[in-house]
Amino acid sequence: MRARGVDTVVLTGISTSGVVHSTVPDAYDRDYRVIVLSDLVADRDAAIHRALLELVFPKRASVITSEACAERL
Repeated sequence: MRARGVDTVVLTGISTSGVVHSTVPDAYDRDYRVIVLSDLVADRDAAIHRALLELVFPKRASVITSEACAERL
């Protein structure tokens, strides 16, 4: 991705506590700018989903809506 000039990773997915949760720190640790689209991620466990979006992800990613992301592009 770096060879193609990519510096930002935008994440969506149906497993906030799985794949999204593992990708956020990995991308951050590789010095990518990380964006999680809050309205395009989901999880079976609403409490964990909410905690990740509100408490965990903001430490390493921008958590914004897809509309806000589209406006930035």
